[in-house]
Amino acid sequence: MSDVQQRIDDLVKSNRVVLFMKGTAQFPMCGFSGRAIQILKAAGVTDLKTFNVLEDEEVRQGIKDYANWPTIPQLYIGGEFVGGSDIMMEMYESGELQQALAA
Repeated sequence: MSDVQQRIDDLVKSNRVVLFMKGTAQFPMCGFSGRAIQILKAAGVTDLKTFNVLEDEEVRQGIKDYANWPTIPQLYIGGEFVGGSDIMMEMYESGELQQALAA
């Protein structure tokens, strides 16, 4: 595992809910990241850790390899990759996201 993959792994496993996004929760820098934050707020997340990939080019590339997922944002709950904003929306609408967050 490369250094950047190890850093990502540590972040994912040491925080219950992690969102790798463009920008911050207060200032999302893309529509999809903004939508992801809104979905998580609507789902009642209080212990969200965000990581701004625009501040770290290594992580910005490395996270795509880590999950084998080409786009950002990426949500992780309990160390498991959940998906991007479209999947988050579908899960929120079906109640699956709230269940995953409550677990």
